[in-house]
Amino acid sequence: MFCLDVNLLWKPKQPNTVLMGIKLRKLKADIATAFPSLSVEDLSELVPNKEELNVVKIYAHKGDAVTLYVLHKTPVLFELEKCLYPTVYTLWRYPHVLPTFTTWPPVLQKLAGGADLMLPGVVVPLSGIPEVKKGDCCAVKVVSNRAPMAVGTATMSSAEMRSLGMKGRGVSVLHTYMDSLWAFGDKSGPPSIPDVDTEGVEATYEEEEEEDDDEATEGGEEEPCPNRVPDAPCPGIQELSLADREEGEHGKEEGEDPEDLRSPQEQMDALLLQCFLQALKSKVKKSELPLLTSSFLQFCASGLGKQLDIKKSSYKKLSKFLQCMQQQHSLVRVKELSKGVESIVEVDWKNPELRSFRTPKDPGIEEASVEVGRAEGEKPYHPPEITTLYSVSSRLEPLFQDAKKRKGTVLQPAEVRAIITDYVKRNELVDENNKKCLGDKSEYQEVEALKWDDLFSRTLYKMQHCHQLVFPGQPPIVKKGHIEPIDISVASRGSNKKVTMIKNLEVYGLDPMAVSVALQHRVQASSALNPVPGSKDRVLVQIQGNQVQQVCKLLLDKYQIPCKYIQGLDNKVQKPGRKK
Repeated sequence: MFCLDVNLLWKPKQPNTVLMGIKLRKLKADIATAFPSLSVEDLSELVPNKEELNVVKIYAHKGDAVTLYVLHKTPVLFELEKCLYPTVYTLWRYPHVLPTFTTWPPVLQKLAGGADLMLPGVVVPLSGIPEVKKGDCCAVKVVSNRAPMAVGTATMSSAEMRSLGMKGRGVSVLHTYMDSLWAFGDKSGPPSIPDVDTEGVEATYEEEEEEDDDEATEGGEEEPCPNRVPDAPCPGIQELSLADREEGEHGKEEGEDPEDLRSPQEQMDALLLQCFLQALKSKVKKSELPLLTSSFLQFCASGLGKQLDIKKSSYKKLSKFLQCMQQQHSLVRVKELSKGVESIVEVDWKNPELRSFRTPKDPGIEEASVEVGRAEGEKPYHPPEITTLYSVSSRLEPLFQDAKKRKGTVLQPAEVRAIITDYVKRNELVDENNKKCLGDKSEYQEVEALKWDDLFSRTLYKMQHCHQLVFPGQPPIVKKGHIEPIDISVASRGSNKKVTMIKNLEVYGLDPMAVSVALQHRVQASSALNPVPGSKDRVLVQIQGNQVQQVCKLLLDKYQIPCKYIQGLDNKVQKPGRKK
């Protein structure tokens, strides 16, 4: 949670306060309940009555809200999801407070980097592993030293660990020595407390490490950490930076892929950070600010060879990621300019991390598939050719009898014009009008002459409207009536939540599922398909938030649907600006 990484720091979310009176007594009672092995004297020493105990509320690097209890500028406890946990500073004073697992010193570097303790890395002493239940708070120490180095929760009970043959994940680590929470204190090193239980395995470990050192020397590589727990942060952790991450990605050895060594969530985190810096570096302009966060995601998603999905990252939401970039790196400033709509209002172009970032240059990189969201092998979409047609009605059938056009015959406007012109000339009606055929009964005694354009428009108005759809490689489809436009509407759900609904996509040959996936990746919001009331074969796409602007861009730019066939463009969010 507090892993020490240049990209995973945290900052207080509000000023610290002093705990006094009833709240202080309640905290003592909670500590006594959570850690019954603490004596009354230990509890009075840990939380003294006559000294100030500060409460600091912070956001961890993943957006979790954490409460710190700080005594003499050193955190002694932290609270997460209403559970109290001691820091390593407290455990060094009271190592007997929590059940403790033992591991090898090099594992500490992995724990400080954010990894959990795996059971194959647990050293089982002669007395056996400690007895814990699933979810119990426990500590982790290294061989030959009783001073705990990490705090976490057990992922399973001790009986389950033994039944599985000590395989799998044992402890979910929350806080370690040398992480950001440790750096919040006085940064003192762990004390050396002899451990009687692991004296027998220490010699075995030293012999194995000597063999490993010899092998590393022959291979030309060095161990990342010394063979004991250091008093200062390990260089492998202290020098983590974005440049190291880039070198790790581009400096691959033959037959070895560093991407395979990271979990999918870590890979998505790295990809998201790279997209963020690349968008700020080369795509976002100062004149475009303030910029909607949903629009900014478009810049992040373009120019990659991979699909960007924030929900597969540790942040889960774009707002949490931008909050992390604002609080930890001071790269951007996000503000809610209108209710429920966040925008990026400021970018620190002089930020050292942004200035040192180098945009990857790879001519083989293609545009990300976020824009469309289509599956592999799916044919690209081509918009249909839409033509307006007219059908001969029973009222105008005598007008088209000479042209052998019966009731229900579908004609194009040019054909109607040619038939009407021929009828007028053949019956010598250029100077006089045939009022019985062309005029309404109410206008029979009023209309004396008609212009050609009025004649054609009145005739088309009296005919049945139709439309024709021609998809590439398919026969024409003729339907009665006007073509239904794609309807985009915004509805309210709950107190202040809005959803955007899109209907009639099937009319234009669009797959609602494909459009839903494309929008979901484009705006990083959840979407759903719901049946259209009163229709058996149509569904509407529903996506969270007012996404009219993004829907319009997708339909106009990607699917090439003409603007006149899209209804609801006026529902989009207006860009914030000065009031006139």
